[in-house]
Amino acid sequence: MNLISEEIEEYCERYSSPESNVLYELNRQTHLRSMMPQMLSGPVQGGFLHLLCRIIKPRRILEIGTFTGYAAIQMAQSLAEDGILYTIDDNEELCEIQKEFIARAGLEERIIRLCGDAKTILPELSEKWDLVFLDADKVSYPFYYQCLMQKMTAGSLILADNVLWSGKVLLPEPEDEDTAALVAFNKMVLEDERVENVLLPIRDGLMMIWIK
Repeated sequence: MNLISEEIEEYCERYSSPESNVLYELNRQTHLRSMMPQMLSGPVQGGFLHLLCRIIKPRRILEIGTFTGYAAIQMAQSLAEDGILYTIDDNEELCEIQKEFIARAGLEERIIRLCGDAKTILPELSEKWDLVFLDADKVSYPFYYQCLMQKMTAGSLILADNVLWSGKVLLPEPEDEDTAALVAFNKMVLEDERVENVLLPIRDGLMMIWIK
């Protein structure tokens, strides 16, 4: 995932608005209590999500892939006054840290956590989404995209994380199913006339998709 040097990443963090105390501690606890702390959005990508939500003021956000809740908290802090964020994850072992820090951020009433397989849960949700942050199993990205496109409003956004996959998308032939799925996803989005998109080199690649 290190597509830029550590020095540049540290510089970006230094010249971005700092994490809140709650997010700083969640960042620290994620590194202490999880097996894959690199999955955390972090202060730069998290700050981008936070500011984007401040600009568009979404009423309904969906996050697919909660992990420890860092991105959910960043986005939920900038919801519209009557907004709700739904977040889905199938890792029950992370529930304790999610609940702890969502409560410490004072967002228990703004964040609805759903535990289970997103491929099963997503089709059952009846909400229309203003913003979706997709950061789950990469093999299922094409499925999630097709399902989400039935649930988006005009002018809404989908943000898909890890679409550069540590640069593996550049290989002449994908060497694993995750890479193959992401290559297919990126091509699917580019060729979809219902949307406009830009692939941003933020962390491991962030695809921003605007629904016409």
